[in-house]
Amino acid sequence: MDILKISTLVVYAVAGAIRFWFLNSDYRQIIADRVEISTPLNSWKKVTEGVFLYNEGTDPYSGDVFHDTPVGLLIYSWVFSFASSWLNIIFVACDLLTAYFLNKAATVFMLELELKQNEKKDTYAAGTKNLLLKAYDFHIVPFYVLSAYLFNPYIILNCVGQTTTVFSNLLLAYALASMCTGKRVASCCSVALLTLQSLYPAILVMPAALYIYKNEAKTTVQNKHYTWKQSFIYTFVVFSLAVGSLLFLSYKITGSLLFLNSVYGFILTVPDLKPNIGLFWYFFTEMFEHFRPLFIAAFQINATVLYMLPLTLRLREEPMLLATSFCALISVFKSYPCLGDVGFYLALLPMWKHLYNHMQQGFIVACFFITTSVLGPVLWHLWIYSRSANANFYFGVTLAFGTAQIFLITDILFAYIKREFYLNNGLPRDPDGKPSKIVLQ
Repeated sequence: MDILKISTLVVYAVAGAIRFWFLNSDYRQIIADRVEISTPLNSWKKVTEGVFLYNEGTDPYSGDVFHDTPVGLLIYSWVFSFASSWLNIIFVACDLLTAYFLNKAATVFMLELELKQNEKKDTYAAGTKNLLLKAYDFHIVPFYVLSAYLFNPYIILNCVGQTTTVFSNLLLAYALASMCTGKRVASCCSVALLTLQSLYPAILVMPAALYIYKNEAKTTVQNKHYTWKQSFIYTFVVFSLAVGSLLFLSYKITGSLLFLNSVYGFILTVPDLKPNIGLFWYFFTEMFEHFRPLFIAAFQINATVLYMLPLTLRLREEPMLLATSFCALISVFKSYPCLGDVGFYLALLPMWKHLYNHMQQGFIVACFFITTSVLGPVLWHLWIYSRSANANFYFGVTLAFGTAQIFLITDILFAYIKREFYLNNGLPRDPDGKPSKIVLQ
């Protein structure tokens, strides 16, 4: 057994031990009650209340308590009935399994990157050898992704807080792993389950379609009549059938369509303005009611379809980067985000460690993340408990946190474009022959 496999096992063991320690400590409930961790959509307390109502014969969607899907309700009901004593183990196991799928996705992605680099190595411009990845990079990056997920403080807090985002991240990791290997049914079904839960992940069907076509094109080279349009249509049909089947199953579970308003109406109209790390709550607290529908539509379009087409067209050759960008944008602009959403896409960033040298805002973004992560709980305490601050202080921190994420996304995307330009056109030089660099203004 080589050193990398041993290190992987050690990482799993240590990460699991850290989670178990926190879950059995006095900090668990404190973490679970944090607004940065739990939201009305992922709170385990609301799941408990919804399952209790369901088991008592009361429709959990008739009130304003439960906002998860009927499929989730059925699964959670089974867990409470037969595995309630295993709850901590289930959350930790799901988190470790998520890391496994991310490691698998990163492994496949790095193999593709290595193959692509070897194929195009001779076509790259002279003097760009230092920009190419080394053999060591292709083997170590999956381990970095694994470690970045398992030891990410946001992910650890998310698991200890026992939010349903743990299960969403598991589905999302499986969707990415399925995309990489070109499994149409598996990736479409996992994206459909995510869409059923929170709507926004529906845009991930675009990178899934791109990845599936890329994998199919490799095995259908001799079939000249096979086009990307056919592949995309097949993918969208499978995805639509999966979503339709899940909605029908949800209807059969509850016997009514009340869940549509309680789940999707709640996500889209944002009636609960309890503070979180997102951008909706403060803005709509201050909003005049007659302007609300207009700005709700503007915010939701910004969170879903606005970036889908332009990013898909620009990153059509890099579906994994496209999927990561979508995950990041969703975590910034969704109506009820949490730290578990942010931690997930941060764990994917080591796959683009070769872009770090081309980034311009890395230090600033890191300072923003650290500062806002510390100041958030402090200003919440000053506002809610000490009453020596107000909502503006806390919203300022959440706004800075969102800004840092936007800086990070744009920096990664620009670094990718910059590196591709250098590889194809050579490193830019000043008139005196000294190296220069492109700067994002």
